[in-house]
Amino acid sequence: GLAAAAAMPRAGRAQRPIPVDVVRALAADGSGSIDNDELRLQREGYGAALASPEVLSVIARGINGAIAVIYTEWGGPTSQHVIVDWTVIRDEASAKAFAAELIARPRAARGYNSISAAIDFCVNLMETGLYRGLKRVIDVSGDGPNIGGRAVEAARDDAVAKGITVNALAILRPGGQVPARIGQPLPDYYREAVIGGRGAFVEVADENRSFADAVRRKIVTEIA
Repeated sequence: GLAAAAAMPRAGRAQRPIPVDVVRALAADGSGSIDNDELRLQREGYGAALASPEVLSVIARGINGAIAVIYTEWGGPTSQHVIVDWTVIRDEASAKAFAAELIARPRAARGYNSISAAIDFCVNLMETGLYRGLKRVIDVSGDGPNIGGRAVEAARDDAVAKGITVNALAILRPGGQVPARIGQPLPDYYREAVIGGRGAFVEVADENRSFADAVRRKIVTEIA
């Protein structure tokens, strides 16, 4: 009983929010349409981008010189998973440690494409997390449209109402793409249904621009 009693005051005292420049939730497609190579491509791409000199120098120039990042993968409506928990990235060492952990973790998501549930999951992680940013961003990367769960526009609108920006990265692979809506390219669908908030935009990764390049450009734009 003594140990429990000693722990009580600490548990009762809310921890003070930790200030960073950007609170960023990465929501990567881990659904059935993503094979192991594509899953690795996303993880390695985010890891390499965060550890790149270009991104690290933008982070260093911020007021707090740090961003807080969490990496999640999503599948069907009930399959959202934290792959690497909240991490503060302020230098090469912290970025490389995050990247290494990302590669080491097993895949977890199942089912198909509930982008709406992924957005809701990330909003909750931000609202309950310890980090407070001048900017809050959810980065969705995927190769197809929202399929399961509630309307993605509704999830996006709820996030935006809380002051969160939702950006997207469309993964376009020759022959691999699920058509979003009849006659509508995936980047257009993401522009219309997924992104929202201040300065929201869609980046594209295809055979001409690697995933890591697209992510690096995206993160620099978001932080700067």
